[in-house]
Amino acid sequence: MLAASSTAAAVWLSAAGGWLPWAVGQLILAAALVVWFSILHECGHRTLFRSRAANTLVGLTAGFLTLIPFRTWVRVHGRHHKWTGWQDLDPTTESLVPRPLTRVERLAINICWRCWIPLFSTIYRVENFWSPRRLSALFPRRSDRRAMRGNALIQLALYAALVVAVGPSALLRVVGVAIILSFIAEDLLLLSQHTHVPQNVSHGVHVAPVPAVEQEMFTRSLRLPAWISASLLHVDAHELHHMFPFVPGYHLHRIAYRPAHEVGWWTWVRSSKRLEGVVLLFQNRRHTGFPH
Repeated sequence: MLAASSTAAAVWLSAAGGWLPWAVGQLILAAALVVWFSILHECGHRTLFRSRAANTLVGLTAGFLTLIPFRTWVRVHGRHHKWTGWQDLDPTTESLVPRPLTRVERLAINICWRCWIPLFSTIYRVENFWSPRRLSALFPRRSDRRAMRGNALIQLALYAALVVAVGPSALLRVVGVAIILSFIAEDLLLLSQHTHVPQNVSHGVHVAPVPAVEQEMFTRSLRLPAWISASLLHVDAHELHHMFPFVPGYHLHRIAYRPAHEVGWWTWVRSSKRLEGVVLLFQNRRHTGFPH
């Protein structure tokens, strides 16, 4: 697998000595980690392989590398697809429901967005996949909680063993910058998908989920270069993915349909970076006239 070989080569370069091999290794590893994130996404839908066991095994590996427990990813991401369009019911967008912000919150969000500090990818992981209290509230069924807790504890134990075996400073040298760079890329990718797009809010009233084929209006797709999109299993084709979540990502490009909200990746990055972070996160194009 290309992701595995790239990861191994990147780790070897990063540990080899000398600043140039290290820098090249960090760039390759950062790119590989974003690919692993797309693999995690695909395995979570059980669409990377025909075998459920293969999807689980590779998904657990991808989750370890991307700092997201696979069992938790499956449950949270499934809930995301169910409630896309209802901002306060979708666990991945619930925190972005418009609300009064403190001065400190506004300042932190705006500075991080302006300075390319990957705040969102970090909070996305912590709140959605590593918060026992929130996960218990979202998934009260004992079997779900047991599976998620077990996966998370084993993953934490493996991280601890790695730190002890390699040493914290050596491990930080090999993966630290690469993780930050991958989070920066994921910030742009994740925020492009549903942020600043008009959403419904239930306000606690019982509502029905939006059918998958009607979720296009609540999503946005990026248009990455073809070779990058293929490397990421077309995770950028987000509207098609929500409309047809049962179709493997590597087959989405075969669907003869042009999404309504597809935008070139550089156009979106330039346009979104012109907005304040709090405006991008807590408002939508109805308020700002944002073209995408």
